[in-house]
Amino acid sequence: MDEIMNRMDSELCSHVERVCISMVTHRRAPSDTLSIVGRLHDRIDAVSALIAPTIVDKNWLLEANDAGADKIGIAIDAATPELFHKLRGRGVSGPHRWERYWKTVEEAVQVFGRHNVGIHLIVGLAETEEEMIETIQRAYNIGALSHLFSFFPEEGSLMHQHRQPPIGSYRRVQLARYLINKGMTSADRMKFDGDGKLVGLGIDENALDSAIDSGLPFMTSGCSTKKRENACDRPFSDSTPFQAYIGELRNFPFAPDENDVSIIRRQLWDYSDTPSRVWIEGLDCQDCVSAV
Repeated sequence: MDEIMNRMDSELCSHVERVCISMVTHRRAPSDTLSIVGRLHDRIDAVSALIAPTIVDKNWLLEANDAGADKIGIAIDAATPELFHKLRGRGVSGPHRWERYWKTVEEAVQVFGRHNVGIHLIVGLAETEEEMIETIQRAYNIGALSHLFSFFPEEGSLMHQHRQPPIGSYRRVQLARYLINKGMTSADRMKFDGDGKLVGLGIDENALDSAIDSGLPFMTSGCSTKKRENACDRPFSDSTPFQAYIGELRNFPFAPDENDVSIIRRQLWDYSDTPSRVWIEGLDCQDCVSAV
């Protein structure tokens, strides 16, 4: 921390607008996090804390706010209680509980205010698009925003053989998340087919086109700063450089340009289950599963 503080006093960090502290599930983490928040707040106003609900309570949230944190992140990850229990709770001998996580979301909104709390969700853990979008809506109704990751099968992990969600599915959830978080529509106004895939967004066509053309729904989502709405740089590692090359950069770190949006529009309404497809004009390959 001493080195970090020294560097934050230098020109090396003059561009930094927000710092995020990610807490692990460890008995010392709550007190250590408060100490780090307090020290960082001496250097920068915008401090986020990505917390472990299993080891904190509302009193701790009040202390974090007093120490200088202005935003809270909670990595719920799974969109349904069944998937949460299977992947984060009893199914993997984990200590985490679905009910506890959502209680902490509610408490954090009470302490930090609406839209100053964000939940992380990973698309592609075996939920349907409808289930994911309903969870995004649940968070928004509480007063929390949702930040998306696309599942990526890390080599050597327990889920290394699990497939990525198809790009069309991820794009539709990205768009739905953006429109819900902006208060432009809601899950109960959307339409889904028999497989839970999104087929209608319940929004005026002109407003929908404007949102897609802006490219903003498809950027990385996370905490904002005074200058940038999509400031978080954490959800970048959920696609490969090859996927980015073929038009499947899952979370854009910049506003997609006109060519990017053209590709995104074709992806949005692709309902195939192919994990990866080439969208770059001039390339013949349509099925790049083996290459990916």
